[in-house]
Amino acid sequence: MRRLGISVYPNHSEVEEVKAYIELASKYNFKRIFTCLLSVEGNKEKVIKEFKEIIAVAKDNEMEVIADVSPQLFEELGISYTDLSFFKEIGANGIRLDNGFTGNEESVMTFNPQGLKIELNVSNGTKYLENILSYQANPSNLYGCHNFYPHKYTGLGYDHFIATSKQYKEQGIKTAAFVSSKTATIGPWPVSEGLCTLEMHRELPIVTQAKHLWATELIDDVIIGNAFASEEELKALSEIDPYQLILNCELVEEIPETEQKIVLEEPHYNRGDVSDYVIRSTQSRVKYSGHEFPAFNTPAIKKGDILIESSLYARYAGELQVARLPMENSGRTNVVGWVVEEEVFLLDLIKPWQKFKFHQKRINLIKVNTSVA
Repeated sequence: MRRLGISVYPNHSEVEEVKAYIELASKYNFKRIFTCLLSVEGNKEKVIKEFKEIIAVAKDNEMEVIADVSPQLFEELGISYTDLSFFKEIGANGIRLDNGFTGNEESVMTFNPQGLKIELNVSNGTKYLENILSYQANPSNLYGCHNFYPHKYTGLGYDHFIATSKQYKEQGIKTAAFVSSKTATIGPWPVSEGLCTLEMHRELPIVTQAKHLWATELIDDVIIGNAFASEEELKALSEIDPYQLILNCELVEEIPETEQKIVLEEPHYNRGDVSDYVIRSTQSRVKYSGHEFPAFNTPAIKKGDILIESSLYARYAGELQVARLPMENSGRTNVVGWVVEEEVFLLDLIKPWQKFKFHQKRINLIKVNTSVA
């Protein structure tokens, strides 16, 4: 199951504010929480009491809580890797090892009698997981979670992200990665330039970030790295389909009713015999066979344009396509809209036979261009 999550930082926020944020996220079906226990500064009893209070609220809202820890924290609190009862006592469902041990210790942890999940750092790109599994770990108690990066330009590159995520998915391990809120400012460190996993996401809308992570089919849980995201962002994320890519689009003002219905209401999937130039959704030409599709907007075609063939294309009339590359227009292809600029790159992830939909983001007030390329 793919889930949404939030992050909370009790050491940097008021407890009541954190509780209210958890309640709000739960309202929008968020199911997991990341929190940071890398160091316990100040009054340890007070810090632990606050963590317990916050985790109790999460539990009341059926949210899983994973706490970020390190070997240094184990030393600070006198915790042994053979006895994780402390984390169970504060209410956590699992711990994330920001820095690991040697492999054998993690393997032992996966058999903890408290049933805690042991989450590993995916981003490092070493043979860490392979090493732990070689010690006959219990894989059902293992998670993988990427890092987040508060400093601009330090986030993961896309190729590295794909390669490291595959290491975990190929072993059947549940994975997570972080997206960044535009309104949130709180994280575990003083630097606050966003808290995303992928550097390419730092300036993108939060919904686009989440769509991209799920579209890779390598990430199960999408977690907002910084706090506190706005209610508008939480709501928008809750409305994403984690299993089907829905592309935000704009339509030309003068689009005919049938063409609009084809774009927004008909089911779409990319044909198996794929083209480099277009994503082809062909069932509409079958359903609307015999309908007259006039040529009304036939400019040159750019990547991301949504196309419907006119009746001048005979048997192709009514077929929907999405341009993957710029193309000339013969004068027979209508440009009926376009994928919004920030989501055009998602077209590169659509595979043969993959199902997808369009959502009209807003009405475009630009008149159509009837010139022929």
